[in-house]
Amino acid sequence: MSLMKDSDINDSLEKMNGWKYNESSIKKIFSFDSYMDSIKFIDRLAEAAEKANHHPDMVVGWCSIEVTFTSHDMGGVTKTCVDMAKQTDAVY
Repeated sequence: MSLMKDSDINDSLEKMNGWKYNESSIKKIFSFDSYMDSIKFIDRLAEAAEKANHHPDMVVGWCSIEVTFTSHDMGGVTKTCVDMAKQTDAVY
């Protein structure tokens, strides 16, 4: 697996709703009607991440979760990061 070019990352994210690219990661904030809905989302995302063996950083807020993908091993964004962002949208 190799790092994606900035242009390829931006092209991929243009087709996705709300994901932002910043230096070495992609991130999105997800909003929920209740705190417990956000926690249930974390559980669903954790299951998908475990299956893919590519885990996001998640920040829990009040009725929101900020999800960030990067390849810590590679030091930037890979195709797997983008694929997991798509999976994250699917479990939302």
